[in-house]
Amino acid sequence: MDNWDLTPARDLTLAGADRHRSYQRESGLLATASRFAWWSMMRLSLAVLHRLEVHGRTNLPESPSFVLVANHASHLDAMVLGATLPLRFRDQLFPLAAGDVFFHTPALAAFSATVLNALPVWRKKVGAHAIQQLRSRLIDEPSVYILFPEGGRTRDGSMRPFKSGIGMMTAGTDVPVVPCHLEGTFEAFPAESYIPRLHKVIVRIGQPRTFEHLENRRPGWDEVSGLLESDVKALAEN
Repeated sequence: MDNWDLTPARDLTLAGADRHRSYQRESGLLATASRFAWWSMMRLSLAVLHRLEVHGRTNLPESPSFVLVANHASHLDAMVLGATLPLRFRDQLFPLAAGDVFFHTPALAAFSATVLNALPVWRKKVGAHAIQQLRSRLIDEPSVYILFPEGGRTRDGSMRPFKSGIGMMTAGTDVPVVPCHLEGTFEAFPAESYIPRLHKVIVRIGQPRTFEHLENRRPGWDEVSGLLESDVKALAEN
């Protein structure tokens, strides 16, 4: 008989807000069930209310780890991208969410961590240590990140330049990064709105890239962000 390898959960000593905000957070039965219900509901509501249309789904890697990057126009964006993925990825799926928006109160942090499985990115004080933790998790265990390299939602519908964070996470690794373009989310739920509108949403998924040939330094980071920005713009023209 094989001996069991009993390893304590990495977040065992954390509780409350510390656990919700931790990059070492692990899933439990309640969280898994909540995510199954959430993503099932999102897939149905997006199909019915926004007539969600997905092009290029075959470009998605068959298994984690990988990163989805896209233009950012709406709070619907992460939900739309998450809905393109198989439900079996629900515990490996981590939308990277603005900490000052999704984790600023205990109740919202609990929802974001338990149901959305989001990981916080503190836009005003994100540092190299936080990026390194995200990079390490992506490399060391099966993970799917949803990331918007613009750093915030557009206010006029136009795409802003990509920042270098995606390069810091993936330069010098063999983790696939999948460029996506979202059409219709700005019209469906722009930044100043409180209630989504009934508007068609289209997702275009491009060919994944890997960046193991690039050095994990500033020039490599900038090249990663530039290439992905070009990919997303090209998808918008299809």
